[in-house]
Amino acid sequence: MARFTRIEVALKMSECGIIPVFYHADIQVCKEVIRVAYAAGARVFEFTNRGDFAHELFGELNKWASRELPEMILGVGSVVETATAALYLQLGANFVVSPLLNEEMAKVCNRRKVLWSPGCGSLSEIGRAEELGAEIVKIFPGGAVGGPAFVKAIKGPCPWTSIMPTGGVEPTEENLEAWFKAGVTCVGMGSNLFPKSKIQSGNWEELTDFVKDCYAILRKVRTQLKK
Repeated sequence: MARFTRIEVALKMSECGIIPVFYHADIQVCKEVIRVAYAAGARVFEFTNRGDFAHELFGELNKWASRELPEMILGVGSVVETATAALYLQLGANFVVSPLLNEEMAKVCNRRKVLWSPGCGSLSEIGRAEELGAEIVKIFPGGAVGGPAFVKAIKGPCPWTSIMPTGGVEPTEENLEAWFKAGVTCVGMGSNLFPKSKIQSGNWEELTDFVKDCYAILRKVRTQLKK
């Protein structure tokens, strides 16, 4: 059962701004990366359902995080069908992110009052997702569907829409400023936040410093946009 309500999750996603996205077959590597994100200020973390037995890894990670990092909201991404969503809900996923819009997944997540963030690539899909109860919609791949210009165009007629782009988001001041100026609620970031070379080196202190710098850039951007 989820430890956090969907409202709590949505508010924390907005507050944190950057949602780390990560998968690795080695559970110890996953733990280290989640610790790094936590130390950098992340309180929402998306574990992607991408490898064999990924759900088993998630189950262990979720129990571990509840003990060691109690403020961390752990959820799952890359879920494309209802059965998999239900499986992760049984393992205590606090939110479910999908690269596509599957209406049956909405029913499963809503029944358990778990935040569901479907992938959308058009205003029609976004509108349908919101009708189905999506609080925050994912645009994916963010860069390919139109980038910040797409977000700005959506927010014009639909200023109430909360958008989280994933794909095409970079930890630079220029890129983050473009997305947040366009009106995103938060952004998902995977390999650009956790470079493969830094994961392979196992230098977790160096990675922590890098991720902290990314969050510092975001704070600077948000502060400037408020002026």
